[in-house]
Amino acid sequence: MPVRLSVVVPVYRVETYLKQCLDSVLTGEERVEVVAVDDASPDSCGDMLDAYAKNHPNLRVLHLSRNVGLGLARNAGLAEATGDYVWFVDSDDWLPPGSVRAVLDALDAEEPDVLLIDHLRVHEDGRSKPDASSPLLAGEPTLTRMLAVQHTAWNRIVRREFLLRNDLRFGPGWYEDVSFSHPVLLAADRIAALDRVCYLYRIGRPGAITATRSDRHFEAFEQYDRLLKWAAARDLSPEIRAQLFTLMISHLLVVAGNDGRMHPGDRRRFFRQATALYRRHRPAGYRPPSGMRGLKHRLVATGAYPLYALLRSGYRVAGRRRRKPEPTPPAAAAQRASVI
Repeated sequence: MPVRLSVVVPVYRVETYLKQCLDSVLTGEERVEVVAVDDASPDSCGDMLDAYAKNHPNLRVLHLSRNVGLGLARNAGLAEATGDYVWFVDSDDWLPPGSVRAVLDALDAEEPDVLLIDHLRVHEDGRSKPDASSPLLAGEPTLTRMLAVQHTAWNRIVRREFLLRNDLRFGPGWYEDVSFSHPVLLAADRIAALDRVCYLYRIGRPGAITATRSDRHFEAFEQYDRLLKWAAARDLSPEIRAQLFTLMISHLLVVAGNDGRMHPGDRRRFFRQATALYRRHRPAGYRPPSGMRGLKHRLVATGAYPLYALLRSGYRVAGRRRRKPEPTPPAAAAQRASVI
């Protein structure tokens, strides 16, 4: 039977989570193949993959001789894939039951170039919540709406021939999603959205890029340079160019303000590079968004780091005050104790 969907799973240092991921994608669907890429993982992941492959004929394992990083490992899996569509699933995440079947049904019904799906953000303690952009998937899947959906590789299933024809691949380095997730939408003729949670994204895992302080977060600038140079060569409307630019600055501000990613000693330097990127790529006639978000964008535009730092500090203090629990009245405390 022809392969309809190739699930590409890059694997590196996730032995604690790999079984949950593999069990969720290996659902027995005949039209689905799984291509797992062992990115020279130094733990037991390679052996785990080989053991799974013995019992799952639709799982193929590719062992890389050296570690190349998430983006290039995905490219290696794409080169081995044979399905009509490709779904890049990270090996520390997993799919809720029924997700593969729901995706197959949506692909059969819509025949899109790109299908976007909903997800939940799941913390290590089990707490979960929707992404802020999830409501966009319930509306008409216009380019403007879908560009505003969380820009990751794993929440979009893409026609393989479309990727090959447009030479769309992942770049090396961190934030590799940036120079892939937007171009697949911008180049697509047909975009569809599945308003169903089909992916569970693990938050706060030790060792995850988004939970690691490192100079490598500065690689986001290279990815955005790559994206905007790609976009400059395309016939995009001024509105779409402005939206891309706004999304870029908003994302960089998220990175700059995240203590889990950015060491305080690096924040000023990161902000200055964001200002340089802003001035280098600002579209003609561009106007920042309104409200507080627009204020932050203007601070980036002018390089006003001291004002940004003051604003950020004030918001953090206000946030801590909002989260501080109210003292329990003595009578209420006694009543609660008696119930317990």
